[in-house]
Amino acid sequence: MRFQRLALIGCGLMGGSFALALREAGLVKTIVGFSASEKTRQRAVDLKVIDQACTSVAEAVQGADLVLLAVPVGAMHASFAAMRDVLQPSALLMDVGSTKCDVIAAAQATLGERLNCFVPAHPIAGKEVAGIDHAEAALYQDRRTILTPLPKTGIHKTQAAHEVWTAIGSHVSTMTPEAHDATFAAVSHLPHMLAFAAVNALSTQPQGAAFLEMAGPGFRDFSRIAASDASVWRDILSANHAEVLAQVAHFRAALDQFENTLKQGDTAALQHLIQQASDVRSAWTLQAGNACNKASEN
Repeated sequence: MRFQRLALIGCGLMGGSFALALREAGLVKTIVGFSASEKTRQRAVDLKVIDQACTSVAEAVQGADLVLLAVPVGAMHASFAAMRDVLQPSALLMDVGSTKCDVIAAAQATLGERLNCFVPAHPIAGKEVAGIDHAEAALYQDRRTILTPLPKTGIHKTQAAHEVWTAIGSHVSTMTPEAHDATFAAVSHLPHMLAFAAVNALSTQPQGAAFLEMAGPGFRDFSRIAASDASVWRDILSANHAEVLAQVAHFRAALDQFENTLKQGDTAALQHLIQQASDVRSAWTLQAGNACNKASEN
């Protein structure tokens, strides 16, 4: 399996890492890229992530047999629309979005007959820092990638997507889009929102800065994902808001339990709640394909 031309739409951490991984694995001859920022496009060329910078989505996709859409989920619709008329029928098109139902809806509304080229994908990888300067070929190694193929997706396209991600070190799983969005609302999207809220709750207090100076490893570990890219997470939380709000309700009920035990001074009940969580967390381990200490989930 070797591609002649990879069109990278979005030259950031995720897209840049994919390009570097394919290049290192010898799976692609030429890599072209488009980003809305001319500075980013030029930086991608300077870092040898891409061979050629393009000034539009259509220019990049023209003649490509592999297209990776690595833009924020809020920009997917416009990107699909821009590539529809130049996307080759034989091309493999994938995204790296952290939500799937909204991305698929955008594809269905715009791609027309080229919808069968599209295999939605979500690599569970990333960093707290964004941008092409942080791209690395090893980002996807030993990480899980979720595929959510559509009824119109040909089996050959799905198999090709599976082979691409496997070739760069990912462990590939398949889910329905609905199951994907419900799952990641619980284990990724809500935890990120809670981290954002906890840091804001601390920083907006009159003594917040003084409190923060005293913070140790526990706060560091808990708040790590609060340093994530704001525009990316704005789009993720907005796109998957229904599932996130369902998880908020579950969290609020659990938090109410803790609050009530404190108000009542019920130390036995408090210990039970803590022990319950401790037992679940102690029994849980990162599954094969998700283990990588330096990367954060998206």
